Amino acid sequence: MIIEPRMRGFICLTAHPKGCEQNIKNQIEYVKSKGKIDGAKRVLVIGASTGFGMASRISSAFGCDAATIGVFFEKPPSEGKTASPGWYNSAAFEQEAQKAGLYAKSINGDAFSKEVKQQTIDMIKADLGQIDLIIYSLASPVRLHPETGVLHRSTLKPIGGTFTNKTVDFHTGNVTQVSIEPANQEDIDNTVVVMGGEDWTMWIDALKAENLLASGATTIAYSYIGPAVTEAVYRKGTIGKAKDHLEATAFTITDSLKDIQGKAYVSVNKALVTQASSAIPVIPLYISLLYKIMKADGIHEGCIEQIQRLYSQRLYTGKEVPTDSNGRIRIDDWEMKDDVQEKVASLWLKATTETLPEIGDLAGYKQDFLNLFGFGFDGVDYLLDTNEMILIDSIG
Repeated sequence: MIIEPRMRGFICLTAHPKGCEQNIKNQIEYVKSKGKIDGAKRVLVIGASTGFGMASRISSAFGCDAATIGVFFEKPPSEGKTASPGWYNSAAFEQEAQKAGLYAKSINGDAFSKEVKQQTIDMIKADLGQIDLIIYSLASPVRLHPETGVLHRSTLKPIGGTFTNKTVDFHTGNVTQVSIEPANQEDIDNTVVVMGGEDWTMWIDALKAENLLASGATTIAYSYIGPAVTEAVYRKGTIGKAKDHLEATAFTITDSLKDIQGKAYVSVNKALVTQASSAIPVIPLYISLLYKIMKADGIHEGCIEQIQRLYSQRLYTGKEVPTDSNGRIRIDDWEMKDDVQEKVASLWLKATTETLPEIGDLAGYKQDFLNLFGFGFDGVDYLLDTNEMILIDSIG
């Protein structure tokens, strides 16, 4: 079939298998170009199919020569319907790993469930024995709690008052005002259950109980802080409460791993175009201004550049991992530089539908959004008839 992008709001309903494959190959080539990293050799990535999770899997495999198991929840293809992009990404990753002689297997299912945890445990026991590094990079809006059976939904709301500010429809370029009503306590509690650290703890506890964590094992979850302009709706809103819980969880996990000299970290990463961030009001406008500045300064990074730098300059330097006063790894350091944030704040005041094409990088935002779904890559002929029925080797 001829596969074209079909948009509905902040989601693209189609994904291009050849484009997704090209995306993965490009990221692999970037990691290889930066040289080998003396890092973990047996890696589990929970939330492994897109964004920072996939970048972690690629950096582990092609930077550290690691065997990787990837856990994700993606939609496989059916006749006449494309898979979700993470499915095609994972299929391409496994193929490239196999070509390079690297172990790579995947599990498709609900990472919050006991069943998927058990499936992962069985695979580690059968194939790898133990794990050196666990990346926790889930970005689900809902969680069916494995103990209570309650379905929790996260919300994106401010706390304590209505939030009003500018946002942009990145499809049209229209800059408008948006207002978001404040959360109630139930909204906050549900968001913490979905996006906080409870499931991260459950994963680590389950692996440790089966003696699957190697001595000195490290686990990392990803977080975001962001600027003052997004603070009310993000870091001081419902999601911020979940991130606070996630970051506090790193200390409790570290305590639980002391007997194996293990450590848990939260890495605070840069604002990037992801399926999740595209749906957050205010963030697309902020990112389009940020991109303009960081590209002009020569310090712009995508997911793969961020994670390659996390591995090579923070985690695996042979020295103690540098953290901030709250124990977090900061790989958002270039985004949060004072001069960068001052420029963003200045441009924010000037941002309108008319000025944005000049002062922001909306074209770059759109390009990155299309790339998420395998569209807009050089070297891919999008007019060709394309087989949508691509399978993942280890899943079938």
